[in-house]
Amino acid sequence: MHTADLGLPVDVPSTALFTDQYELTMLQAALRAGTAGRRSVFEVFTRRLPDGRRYGVLAGTGRVLDAVENFRFDPDVLRFLRERHIVDAETLDWLAQYRFSGDIWGYPEGEVYFPGSPVLRVEGTFGECVLLETVILSILNHDSAIAAAASRMSSAAGDRPLIEMGARRTHELAAVAAARSAYVGGFATTSDLAAGFRYNIPTVGTSAHAFTLLHDNEREAFRAQVDSLGPDTTLLVDTYDVAEAVRTAVETAGPGLGAVRIDSGDLLLVAHRVRQQLDELGATGTRIVVTSDLDEYAIASLAAAPVDAYGVGTQLVTGSGHPTASMVYKLVARAESGAAGDDAAPLVPVAKKSSGGKTSVGGRKWAARRLDSEGHAEAEVLGTGPVPASLADRQLLVQLVKGGEVVAREPLDAARDRHTAARANLPLSATQLSRGEPVIPTEYWHEGSGS
Repeated sequence: MHTADLGLPVDVPSTALFTDQYELTMLQAALRAGTAGRRSVFEVFTRRLPDGRRYGVLAGTGRVLDAVENFRFDPDVLRFLRERHIVDAETLDWLAQYRFSGDIWGYPEGEVYFPGSPVLRVEGTFGECVLLETVILSILNHDSAIAAAASRMSSAAGDRPLIEMGARRTHELAAVAAARSAYVGGFATTSDLAAGFRYNIPTVGTSAHAFTLLHDNEREAFRAQVDSLGPDTTLLVDTYDVAEAVRTAVETAGPGLGAVRIDSGDLLLVAHRVRQQLDELGATGTRIVVTSDLDEYAIASLAAAPVDAYGVGTQLVTGSGHPTASMVYKLVARAESGAAGDDAAPLVPVAKKSSGGKTSVGGRKWAARRLDSEGHAEAEVLGTGPVPASLADRQLLVQLVKGGEVVAREPLDAARDRHTAARANLPLSATQLSRGEPVIPTEYWHEGSGS
């Protein structure tokens, strides 16, 4: 990964084994059959959104680009494959030279998507494309699920900032990716220092109940924290008695106390009582932060409460009940000719035919978002072949990789801003938390259809 482009302080290790064994055994068989070099097009999409969700949020694209750049079979990896007899000698020689040299197009990170949306399109030889399936899906399924939950939560929170604090509720590496995705989806800060170090996400944090319990009494704990961090710190006030803690907090830090945090109880009731007490004590500018296993529904229920910020952990990093975006990576077109390197051969649409809802639509697809007379999205339009003139300036896919080189790396704030704009462009019902169908339909355009 060329981290210098963005000033990122951490390099990504080889991603070559972040894959399933059958990707390599398919490659071996294709090499033997002479079809590994056949030009192919794979697309990433989801057949349906999680139950009740109105839109999806694409996140993880930047991590995918890093993963593709670092998909290399170094000597240790090749030795492992040889010793385990995973593939034969011919395939090992091919893998030793592996470098993705194709093209990748996709929705830009932070964009919204709908059933069928080709959020990523990978083009190249069958051999070089098929190996990327697992790592691409691993990243996009996780990150998009977290970003969708984050988007719903940030919509429910309105102008009040959200703090990501779920590192202790998931795998340590997944926690970093989750913080990144939450930031794309609208969260303002994270408690995870690795995410701050790697992605330059603002970090926050002060103290837990253990710090209060360490001291002989609450006043000593508050004094120690204020002496160390200053009066603008956030004091945790629900270890013992909330009302007594708030009084002690203001007496210790003064009316310029930065914030108090409430982590238990009836948050709606307690927040109102704490706000009244703070105001009576002259701490009118002291903010109230609430935590305690929040999700988008709990956040929405606190809309009328005098809350200034929310801290969210478990429900965020588990996708608020939907920990995967259920994306798939499917071959949708391949060259008519089996000759390796025959770029001039026409592409033939291919698709799996299956019962049980696992069918897909063949062909190398474009995607565009049709707007209504007021400029809001009214349909996700997908098609093959020429793009109709009426949709030419509404196309969604952008080139991310060209000839194996990344051409669209961008700062994380660009994806965050893009999501804010994309969500605002949807019909108002997109922000409803009640169950419903996707907020706009997916339509398939065929030449002569007049769409």
